[in-house]
Amino acid sequence: MDVRSWSPGTPGSAADGRYAEAAFRVGEVCERAGDLWTAAQWFREAAEAGRPGARLRLGAVLGRLADHLADRPGAGTPDPGVLLAEAARWLTGSPEAATPAGIGLITDMLNRQQRQAARRALENAAPR
Repeated sequence: MDVRSWSPGTPGSAADGRYAEAAFRVGEVCERAGDLWTAAQWFREAAEAGRPGARLRLGAVLGRLADHLADRPGAGTPDPGVLLAEAARWLTGSPEAATPAGIGLITDMLNRQQRQAARRALENAAPR
C-alpha cells in the first residue's frame, strides 16, 4: 500500500480548498449549536486558507462574542475590546467588505465599539 507523507499543499492541508470549505462548514455547525468560541476557531482556519465569506462570518462571530463578554465579564475572559479589534481587522480586510452584508457587519462593529466605549465611560464615572 502506498503511503503519502504530509507536506504543505497536499490534500487535507490548510492550503487545500477542500480543507477551507470543511473548516467553514464545521464553523457553521458550531455557530448554529451556540458554540461561538469553536465556531470562531474554525472560521479563522477557513479565512486564513482563503475561503470566500469566512472573514465576514469570523468578524460577525467575534462581534457576538464581544457582546456576550461585555454583558457577563469574568476573571480570565478575553477583553471584549480585543475581540472587537480582531473582528474589525478581519472585516475590513475582506473582499466582501464592500457588499451590503459586509457594510452591515462593519456598521454593527462600529456600534458595538461605541457601546463598549460608553459602558467604560459609565464604569469610570461611577462613584466607588
